[in-house]
Amino acid sequence: MARYPANFTVAYPEKLSRGWLLLKVFFGWAYVGIPHGVILACFSVAVSVITFIAFWIILFTGKYPKGLYDFIVGYMRWNNRVNAYLYFLRDEYPPFTTEE
Repeated sequence: MARYPANFTVAYPEKLSRGWLLLKVFFGWAYVGIPHGVILACFSVAVSVITFIAFWIILFTGKYPKGLYDFIVGYMRWNNRVNAYLYFLRDEYPPFTTEE
């Protein structure tokens, strides 16, 4: 099987916390949206700039620079973890990291 740079797999949770669900519904924007949202918003500006730079590098060299590629993939991983939490797919609070 081919290995992809970003795999989106969420294990089916057998049981989720009902109390935690209520807290996420009413206060999720505050304790997830504010810290992760602010950081990811700044991160997305950097990703936009890097994507623009990478476009020109790829156009002239035909290669995607590894560092720029890893930066964008890390942003996508982090963003997907936060979205999985906000869409009630996971109970675990998403970490502040771009690593797998």
